[in-house]
Amino acid sequence: MSGYLDLPAVRRAAGTLRLPGSKSISNRTLLLAALAEGTTELTALLDSDDTRVMRDALGALGVRVDVQGSVEHVKVTGIGAARGFPVKAAKIFLGNAGTAFRPLTAALAFADGHYELSGVPRMHERPIGDLVSGLAPAGVRIEYRGNAGFPPLAIAPFTGRGPFQLRVRGDVSSQFLSALLMALPWAGGGARIEVEGELISKPYVELTLGLMQRFGVTVGREGWSAFTIPASARYVSPGKLAVEGDASSASYFLAAGTLAGGPVRVEGVGRASLQGDVAFADVLEAMGAKVTRGDDWIEASGSAPLRPIDLDMNRIPDAAMTAAVAALYATGPCTLRNIASWRVKETDRIAAMATELRKLGANVEEGADFIRVSAPPGFAVGAAPQGGCVAIDTYDDHRMAMCFSLASFGPRPIRINDPGCVAKTFPGYFAAFSKLVS
Repeated sequence: MSGYLDLPAVRRAAGTLRLPGSKSISNRTLLLAALAEGTTELTALLDSDDTRVMRDALGALGVRVDVQGSVEHVKVTGIGAARGFPVKAAKIFLGNAGTAFRPLTAALAFADGHYELSGVPRMHERPIGDLVSGLAPAGVRIEYRGNAGFPPLAIAPFTGRGPFQLRVRGDVSSQFLSALLMALPWAGGGARIEVEGELISKPYVELTLGLMQRFGVTVGREGWSAFTIPASARYVSPGKLAVEGDASSASYFLAAGTLAGGPVRVEGVGRASLQGDVAFADVLEAMGAKVTRGDDWIEASGSAPLRPIDLDMNRIPDAAMTAAVAALYATGPCTLRNIASWRVKETDRIAAMATELRKLGANVEEGADFIRVSAPPGFAVGAAPQGGCVAIDTYDDHRMAMCFSLASFGPRPIRINDPGCVAKTFPGYFAAFSKLVS
């Protein structure tokens, strides 16, 4: 894909889309399958940059990941309770994939080899110190190879044994807790993890716990404050597991249906989904959408202008970005609260979102953990063209590129810079979007 993509003005959205696999589920199940006893067949796996680095990392560690006709269908031969990967020394590059970097850090901390983990420059700016500090009481040995608290990391062999008594902060990223939860059953001996502060993005932890249960490990819990892993816990392959569609990616298409007629139906997620981002459909209902749901699908229809909202988005931070762009079509200010985690994502998403929305004429107020968006005058679906082309910078952040595609329903010509960044989670996004709009 070229360095930019000009989006044609669109006025209507309707149709049905089968979603690609969830990134969060794909990378979790790849790791759990690698740590389990037995062979796991994974279907509908996401093929993207982030899942590719996880597959490559497991291969570099000696785990067999056999492609069955396509990379969406693989068989993973687990290493079981040996607590050691076949390859005892490796340098592993993980791009900007937090869903690979954080869990692999925790797993390799309990392994018996020498490993170096690195990523792209932005990954080296994303904090990991709370995870490393949380692991320290177990006796792991992790060295920072750059700035303290951030990747790259060097991990030395582990010689200890559980039970482990650990604490981890919950108010920066839920991935730190998820990483510990996934690694500790494989480490053996049992563990108790206490969470310091208010845990953010709770649905992602629920997702982790649900997938761990699919692999035979049930975690005890005291609300969101403490989690207990039995000493007898071990991962066992469920045999075959189909990956759900990506609920975060569903948000763009459901929002399009809400703005411009619909119905737009996404398949692969629904009432039975494990993913918290299906709750974005509730946000759209609050903005005026008509939403219907099945076990494996969600459908949205509606028309702009939308009703303004003032909501806590802590449980759905990724999908919340879509609401920030949908606010361009609202009749009053839209406030998204409790989104401090945006600051430490692929880019500082609060700052990036504010900058790009202002290019479109929006009045934007940003704070440490909130953003308030007021639509520019005359910004409406079907409005007469006004002004020149607006070039949206994407900051090497796939979600910036995807959510700003919704600006193409407005009166300004839209150019998306670096559209190829969507390869992180949804390589075919713009082709899929173009099939549903006209």
